[in-house]
Amino acid sequence: MLTILKPDFEFNDERGRLMQLMHGDCAQVNFVESKPSSLRGGHFHKLNKETFFIIDGEVEVTVKKDREEKTYLFKNGDMFSIDKNVVHYFDYKKESSLIVVYDKGVELPDGTKDIYPEQGE
Repeated sequence: MLTILKPDFEFNDERGRLMQLMHGDCAQVNFVESKPSSLRGGHFHKLNKETFFIIDGEVEVTVKKDREEKTYLFKNGDMFSIDKNVVHYFDYKKESSLIVVYDKGVELPDGTKDIYPEQGE
């Protein structure tokens, strides 16, 4: 349902830090900024697995599938993925910025989007 991830590798020296978050197939990368107390999500994707990297901030993530529900708290530097067909909600506790990677991409060739509201599950 939700998998905690670590970057592929990290390199540090006197110049700073380089992190390879992931490699391989990805079709879409988004940058998100959210204000404290804002809510996002309430949907799922039938085709996409999403990977998230929290650049800065704090977000409570709730995932639901079938009758199972779990809530996680993520902060700066945390990385995780949400499987397809898993409803997800984001409750931003602090001003936050994050990177979101979709393996297939949300915009489909026929013009529709791979975003489905929770009640459509």
